[in-house]
Amino acid sequence: MVLKIILIVVFFAVMIGVGVYSRRHATDVNGFVLGGRSVGPWLTAFAYGTSYFSAVIFIGYAGQFGWNFGVSATWAGLGNAFIGSLLAWTILGRRTRVMTQHLDARTMPDFFGKRYDSETLKIVASGIVFIFLIPYTASLYNGLSSLFDMAFGVPYWVAIVVMSVLTCVYVLIGGYMATAMNDFIQGIIMLVGIVAVVLAVLKSNGGFTESLIKLSQVPVESNPEQVGGFASFFGTDPVFLLFVVLLTSLGTWGLPQMVGKFYAIDKEDSIRKGTIISTVFAVVVAGGCYFLGGFGRLYANTDIFVNGKVSFDRIVPQMLATLQGTVIGDLIVALVLVLVLAASMSTLSSLVLTSSSTLALDVIDRKKNKGEKKNLLIMRIFVVFFVAVSAVIAILKDMFPGFTFIAQMMGVSWGALAGSFLAPFLYGLYWKKTTRPAVWVSFIWGVGVTLVQLLVTFKVLNFEGGVLGFMFRNSIYSGVFAMVGGLVLVPIVSLLTKKMPNDVVGPMFTCYDRKVLVTVKDSLEERERKAK
Repeated sequence: MVLKIILIVVFFAVMIGVGVYSRRHATDVNGFVLGGRSVGPWLTAFAYGTSYFSAVIFIGYAGQFGWNFGVSATWAGLGNAFIGSLLAWTILGRRTRVMTQHLDARTMPDFFGKRYDSETLKIVASGIVFIFLIPYTASLYNGLSSLFDMAFGVPYWVAIVVMSVLTCVYVLIGGYMATAMNDFIQGIIMLVGIVAVVLAVLKSNGGFTESLIKLSQVPVESNPEQVGGFASFFGTDPVFLLFVVLLTSLGTWGLPQMVGKFYAIDKEDSIRKGTIISTVFAVVVAGGCYFLGGFGRLYANTDIFVNGKVSFDRIVPQMLATLQGTVIGDLIVALVLVLVLAASMSTLSSLVLTSSSTLALDVIDRKKNKGEKKNLLIMRIFVVFFVAVSAVIAILKDMFPGFTFIAQMMGVSWGALAGSFLAPFLYGLYWKKTTRPAVWVSFIWGVGVTLVQLLVTFKVLNFEGGVLGFMFRNSIYSGVFAMVGGLVLVPIVSLLTKKMPNDVVGPMFTCYDRKVLVTVKDSLEERERKAK
């Protein structure tokens, strides 16, 4: 207990210290929101990764999908690494950085407003961010409940309040730079913690091979004849697994708190380095989390069941509980406590900074031009507001169990945000002919699919079989259909509707044509190529 308390106190002290150290970078709006667009590859890559992976993945998703798919859930982690990180950086990173600076866009709604020359689009996009980031933000706390109860025996609300207050303090003081620096520290903790707990769990079950043998002997309830399904390459339900990979990987391309990291990169070289760093980080953290969750069925005792049903949020804490009792085991549990706090706080800080800056810059200061100091004050007020609202929702949700759980909350918010924003943002960076009506269709489609899914979840609507039954099987399926549907609808509608005037959209793309000097190692001169 003393070891756990010491580690957590040191962790909190470092977080606050970084906030104080970073306060000089948060003296104006650009510094508070984007760190002055001068953030290097390591900080940006770790900020991207730690915003991506929170207690939602370590406790919720690892428990749920590890239980459902076994070790094949690792594919979700690899999808996060190579689709959600590598491809996202490669396809979006450079163009996002260049065009957002050219348009002087500081948030995703601001990008939509300026890229498509529509103030209304910006306001609506801000509303979508405000509404659908709240359930995602509230879901970050849920993974702390079982873990802190197992480690300290403290009430759930205490963990929420402590985490909320400390996150709020360092964001208020240091803005984006404080979150980026803390994300780097938190990312190191996550890397070490994941590796340590995976090795410890495997060792406690006799090693990797013995663990797989034990897992292969667990029967598959849905198909008793499927021997060894949980230890197989593609698991028990490959189609469902594919949808999980797509939602958790491709979805990041349309999330404002993720794409916003590209706005702040300082230079070209940082994009190349950040791509590699972010991908490696995701392989270890996401791959490790899902791989760990794959052995959850080896811990199927009464402690993980609530009212006769599996509580996915209790599976990973139960794994950790079995490690306690030795010096090494207690040290690993203490490290994991800090890991989950780090993962949750890093994502929380990113979400509240995204939400507060969106409201302050895109809605409140839309026409009044309040100035730097007033905008900073408004953003800080909204930081407090978002943290407080998310904490209250999380506490109330705990008082009324059965309302939903981590994966559902995350799936709903990701479906709405990514379904609405992914296509118009991606096409807007690459294709001049993307039209305003196409963006509206994408917004309506993404939000509409999500609202229908909520009605299905609460049994207001019911689709039995057929395409709709498949589409709205759960929030994972509908989220993927929301994203893919947007990618199909936007180009079709753009081809059928009036194009933006060339004198408006043309200058936006001149940023890609501006010539810059680079070193020979990056680009050989034309005359040298001809000489050869």
